[in-house]
Amino acid sequence: MIISKRRALIASIMAIVLVHTQGCALLAVGAAGAITAKVANDRRTVGTQLDDQTAEGQVAYRWSKNESLKKSANLQIDIYNGVALVTGQAPSQVLIDEAIAAVKSVEYVQKVHNQIRIGMPIDASAQAKDIWLASKVKTKLVADERIPSLQVKVIVQNSEVFLMGRVTNQEGTYAVDVARNINGVTRVIRAFEIM
Repeated sequence: MIISKRRALIASIMAIVLVHTQGCALLAVGAAGAITAKVANDRRTVGTQLDDQTAEGQVAYRWSKNESLKKSANLQIDIYNGVALVTGQAPSQVLIDEAIAAVKSVEYVQKVHNQIRIGMPIDASAQAKDIWLASKVKTKLVADERIPSLQVKVIVQNSEVFLMGRVTNQEGTYAVDVARNINGVTRVIRAFEIM
């Protein structure tokens, strides 16, 4: 009797573990599938996508070595096909110049869009609002069949929307129009590469 209860307990525990690990595996497979679809449908080559990510890491590393930038600025780097978009806030032009110099020192970067605003870094509530706005913009872009939403990268800083990607002029115009008409967006800036 004790042995059969022990076996039942062990079997129950194994079943729970198996179901849990299969669920995690399904989640991992689903996430991997989504990433694979994004990579496969990107208009950049896989090598370029990797180079862009590597360059973003190099910029972030250079910024992290600058104590003034770490303490006083809120910066974001997004690189698409060798073109860097730098957004955020810094309290002085000197710090903005230092941040941009670090970006330009990365050999891979061909062009820099400097969209850093002079001012104190935005607070957590403004950052949360930016995340919410970015999700609204992405949702609207996905819903509009005129826009290849997988080709458009959406960055939001202090309610300003920045759009990057490789698109046709018409696709870019549609994307800007969609973003511009979302409640809460104060400004839309194009940083597209026009095909």
